Amino acid sequence: MNSSRPLLKVAVPNKGSLSDSAVQMLREAGYAQRTDPKELVLLDEANGVEFFYLRPRDIAVYVGEGTLDIGITGRDMLLDSGARAVEVVPLGFGRSRFRFAAPVGNDMTVEKLHGLRLATSYPGLVESYLASHGVRSRLIRLDGAVETAIRLGVADVIADVVETGTTLRQAGLELFGEPILQSEAILIRRAEVEPPLGIDLLERRLNGVLLARNYVMMDYDVSDSAVEKACAITPGLESPTVSPLARPGWHAVRAMVPRTEAQQIMDDLWELGARAILVTDIAACRL
Repeated sequence: MNSSRPLLKVAVPNKGSLSDSAVQMLREAGYAQRTDPKELVLLDEANGVEFFYLRPRDIAVYVGEGTLDIGITGRDMLLDSGARAVEVVPLGFGRSRFRFAAPVGNDMTVEKLHGLRLATSYPGLVESYLASHGVRSRLIRLDGAVETAIRLGVADVIADVVETGTTLRQAGLELFGEPILQSEAILIRRAEVEPPLGIDLLERRLNGVLLARNYVMMDYDVSDSAVEKACAITPGLESPTVSPLARPGWHAVRAMVPRTEAQQIMDDLWELGARAILVTDIAACRL
């Protein structure tokens, strides 16, 4: 590390659904991470990074004010905060949908929300969404258990994070309207300023982790007459590697393929006549 270069200050969720996944991803990207959950600051001197473990809801504010350079938080929390921060990279974990819900059989629509009491943990996000639809509701902020607000007489409708919808159905509620937001964990930085020094390296490492998680390496042998068709099935990210085998009339092919499609691709290659088809995990990569 260049000692004259300032440390990159990175905010990491200290608890909640994003915390463990964020820490794991940073570890896979080669960064040191805390082992004691009570530790609030960790210096990774080898990589020129200082990590700060904060409440997920506060991270966008710290980054937006320039106190910290970058951070990991949820897209929903960034938009709800109104902070002067922008999304840099979606990180592929902590996915959720933000939806409206009302008692079953109410035939509710977004347009009918005008003037109603609406309970949510994300008033900033909901107010912005309603404003874009020309609707004004009385927003009631709750920190949790939003689905009970209607039964307790606090609200007429709610807006909340939805995973399976089971909790809402148990509370006698049903979803209505389009999703307000599709959220996931994201890397953020301060808006309207030059990106901080060092963010390019961290971003490149995180993208490498994402590719390694989403792709596998596939190797197989195929006859010369079928090489072109086989490469069309496995084009790779740039181009497959094709090498002649000692066996006359055959080639070995290597290519990265999407993890979720690997089994179907193997079946397609087998039908084409490919053999010795192998799939291996990718620990890390740079592209």
